[in-house]
Amino acid sequence: MAKVQIVTDSAAKLTQAEIDQYQIKVVPLTVQIDGTIYQDGVTISAEEFLEKMQESDQLPQTSQPSIGAFKEVYDQCYQEDPDAAVLSLHLSSGLSGTVNAAAQANALTKADVHAFDTLSADRSEAFVVLAAAKAAQAGQSLEEVLKVAETARDQTYIFLSFRSLDNMVAGGRLSKTQGLIGNLLNIKVGAKVDEEGKVDVVVKGRGLKTIKAFNESVIEQMKGYKQMKAIGVTYTGIKDEAEAMVQRLNAIWPDIDILLSVATPIISTHTGMGALAILYEAE
Repeated sequence: MAKVQIVTDSAAKLTQAEIDQYQIKVVPLTVQIDGTIYQDGVTISAEEFLEKMQESDQLPQTSQPSIGAFKEVYDQCYQEDPDAAVLSLHLSSGLSGTVNAAAQANALTKADVHAFDTLSADRSEAFVVLAAAKAAQAGQSLEEVLKVAETARDQTYIFLSFRSLDNMVAGGRLSKTQGLIGNLLNIKVGAKVDEEGKVDVVVKGRGLKTIKAFNESVIEQMKGYKQMKAIGVTYTGIKDEAEAMVQRLNAIWPDIDILLSVATPIISTHTGMGALAILYEAE
C-alpha cells in the first residue's frame, strides 16, 4: 500500500479514469436548488446542475461536505491501511469552508489526516491533487508528497470570463444597481483566482471584445512560462467557444492533452451561464 492516501472533494475536476488510476477518494459537496439537496457528482452532474440553475428563480447554494462525511472516508482509509497518512486536498478556503471541515474531522478518526488548502478549484484544484497522487503512488513520504502539492499549488492558475452579472448580484458580490447598470451597458467581466484563493475581477468592459482581449492576454501570459505542464478549459453553456479555445491552445501546446469540461457547480454558481475558464499549471 502507498505511504500516503489521497482524499479530495468534488470541486476538483477529475476524470473517472484519473480517480481510478490514482485511487483518489472524493468527498462530494452538496448543492441545493429550489429546496432539493443533491450530492455533487453523485446525485447530480455538472450538466444537470446547469440545467436546473437556468430553470430556477433563485441562486443555487453550494455547501461543504459535513464533518461526518469526511470522518466516514477517513475511517475507510484507516481500515485499508492503518499505517498510511491521509493527505486531504481541498477547494480553496477563499471559496468554501471545505478544508476547515476536513481539518475538524481529523479529531474524530484514528487516521493520520493532514488537510491541505489548494487555494484553487475545478481543474486547477485537480492539477494539485494529481501531482500529490502521483507522488503518493510512487511511494514518496508524506513530507515529500506535501512538497509536491505545495509546488503544484504555486504553479496553478485560473482565469475566467463571464457575460452576465446576475449571479454575482444574487451572490452578494455586486449590488442590484451595479448589476442592472452592468447588464444594461453590456458589461463583460474577466477575473482570476488570486493568491488567497478568492475570485478577483481584473477587467470590466463593454461587449464581447472585452472577453476576447482578456483571453488573449491570458494566452500571452501563458506563453511566457518556461514549461507548460497542464491545461484545462471549462465552460457553462458556450461549448462551441470552449471547443474553439481548446483548438487554439492545442495549436500552441500540441503535446498537452487538454480536458474540456462543464464547470463544477462552485464555479457555475459564481459565474452563471456563458462563462469560460482557462486553467493551467506552469513553471
